[in-house]
Amino acid sequence: MRKFLLFVASMFSLNTFAQVSHGGTPFNWEDKHVPTQITFVPMPVIALEALQAEDAIVDQYKEAPFRFGYEHETDFSEQSASWFEIGNGKSIWQLGIHCPDARSINLLFENFNLPKGSEMFIWSNDREEYIGSFNHLNNHESGVLATTVIQSSMVVVEVIATNEVKSNVHFNLTQVVHGYRPVLLNHFAEYDAERGPYGSSGSCNNNVNCAVGSPWQTEKKSVALILEGGNAVCTGALVNNTANDGTPYFLTANHCYGSSAAGWVFVFNHETAGCTGNTGPTNQTVSGATLKAKRAGSDFCLLLLNSTPPAAYNVQYAGWDASDAITVSSAVCIHHPSGDLKKISFENNAVPQGTWSGAQTWDVEQWDDGITEPGSSGAPLFDQNHRIIGQLFGGGSACSGSVENGQGDSYGRFGVSWDAGSTAATRLKEWLDPQNSGQLIIDGYPTGTTTAQLDAAISSISGVPANICASTVQPVVTLVNNGSNTLTSCTIQYTVNGGGNQIYNWTGSLAQNASANVTLPVITLVNGANNIVVTVLNPNNGSDENANNNSTSVSCNAVVGASFNVTVNIVADNYPEEITWSITQGATVMASGDLSTTAAGGVSNTSVCLAPGCYNFIISDSYGDGICCEYGNGSYTVTNPGGQVVASGGQFADSETTNFCLTVGVEEMLSNIAIYPNPANDWIQIEGVTANSKFELFSLTGQLLEAGKVNSSYERLEVGHLENGIYQIRISGDFGVKTLPLVIKK
Repeated sequence: MRKFLLFVASMFSLNTFAQVSHGGTPFNWEDKHVPTQITFVPMPVIALEALQAEDAIVDQYKEAPFRFGYEHETDFSEQSASWFEIGNGKSIWQLGIHCPDARSINLLFENFNLPKGSEMFIWSNDREEYIGSFNHLNNHESGVLATTVIQSSMVVVEVIATNEVKSNVHFNLTQVVHGYRPVLLNHFAEYDAERGPYGSSGSCNNNVNCAVGSPWQTEKKSVALILEGGNAVCTGALVNNTANDGTPYFLTANHCYGSSAAGWVFVFNHETAGCTGNTGPTNQTVSGATLKAKRAGSDFCLLLLNSTPPAAYNVQYAGWDASDAITVSSAVCIHHPSGDLKKISFENNAVPQGTWSGAQTWDVEQWDDGITEPGSSGAPLFDQNHRIIGQLFGGGSACSGSVENGQGDSYGRFGVSWDAGSTAATRLKEWLDPQNSGQLIIDGYPTGTTTAQLDAAISSISGVPANICASTVQPVVTLVNNGSNTLTSCTIQYTVNGGGNQIYNWTGSLAQNASANVTLPVITLVNGANNIVVTVLNPNNGSDENANNNSTSVSCNAVVGASFNVTVNIVADNYPEEITWSITQGATVMASGDLSTTAAGGVSNTSVCLAPGCYNFIISDSYGDGICCEYGNGSYTVTNPGGQVVASGGQFADSETTNFCLTVGVEEMLSNIAIYPNPANDWIQIEGVTANSKFELFSLTGQLLEAGKVNSSYERLEVGHLENGIYQIRISGDFGVKTLPLVIKK
């Protein structure tokens, strides 16, 4: 039976906000009286007995979702209620929804667009529970926003907006779900007595946090429940890729997917804290995903979540085995049966390959402990090595009272999904092996399910600025021992700009998971773009058992020769995460990344080293409304070494570009530093410097010829050995950096 998928909600509980919610409270939340001007629109009474009769049949088939609500199709918009001014230049819009005798309500919006300066809340009629706020950051190209269940038969949709933007608020409320039986049980004080003691699923299930699940506490963190409309649709899991970079790929079953996953909600860590509880967190969610690949031949579907689960969720990206080898001696499934808390099932015997409903499968012939149910579809099947080898297609397993019914399940084979398809849209390998490494077996991320004895890693490179006025750098690499054996020696190999391998031999003593900073020899840079690649080899004179973490690289734009320090000053508006800037000269010389680490209204100062020439300064706002002045008084200035502002502004739409040029004439404004005599013959004297200043002498091609210290303005430097011509001297000290031309004429 194929699932017919709708759209889903993002999940929240009162005062604990999921990642798609942005804080705040509804208007006058401390007042528990419902305003009399709110109109409650009644939904039709549902045919409960007929729905229950259908559920009694459908609940026998795990290929079908676990339905908990009836979906009313509606047609409400911002035109369905009136705006009322509430002072401070703001107005409020409120519409009530009433589902008679409902246990919960959740909503689906389409064509959803909230401008900056507006926010939406949805709250229960008893004024005890709300979700939100939602704002312009919830706008998505799909136009979809769906909400989690609220435990009430009456809810209010509330929008608060400034008077200037309220006419730009648009949405269509196209679906109201009347919840008539429990899902996500923290919303209900009771549950069906005929179901299991742990929630809505059968009584022969095992909570994942019971003692039998203790060896699987890492893998369980990858598994999530999928909600959609009035259904707990399926289960799935985050999967690792060979780059080990935390890209949020999510594996589930092909038969779970309809026409879009834009409105799906992925609920992580919905599990009881102990073995016997029947409630768990519902607020750790990610909303929406895009399809990357799917194929019926092994019933797989790979999605990319719209957002990376935040660190607070403590998720795991599961490892996998695409070898398809017939070596599976036991298996485990972690899943959400009937939309319930996370469960775990065990097959203690070998798992053979077979076919089921036209798909190539792994066949669990009979579970030894636990089963699966509707809502479990798409759940990962782990082998004895704790790696995913498939996802649940279907089968006949179920509870017979408090024990298993003796039947099994079939799982689409990961190894078939890997490369049996003819394009990237029908197979896994392009997505999960982006480096084309050819690996068929990898462990999880960030926690590996197995620990190698010898596993040295380079986790980072410091001491190499993205932009630098210098001809040399001295990198510091962080060496990490991920292996179980103490690391006592290794070879650190590094290359610069694709040149020959250079070797640094390290010795020391690093216990498992310990790290050390290793300073490499000084590296000479070229003028312009540089790339340094560092690789660790030969741990303890042996073979590294995990090559995925051996190498890392860093890029550096160096100005060797005449240079100028330009200052970019950004005063952020209220949305610094929308701001980026770059300096280009044909190619990009320097790019900022977004300013999300800068506080709203805060200041970002960056010094950029540039060679003489002309450049474009480009500042952009991803929302297309500039950085001043409707949402904060943001501004920017670019200042040359002489203190002149060469670019400034704040009021623009998507972006603004300013051209500026740097010449030696501008640099001479820096201070009274000068070279005497110039032209010179045998010697020069550098005037205006402070003690312990430094000088670097370059040819016009940027080649470093000499370097040293200048201790006073009266010190002479010998230049008689230089040939006639023009040179550049860069002088640096506590006054800054200055580059001057030097003419040798004998």
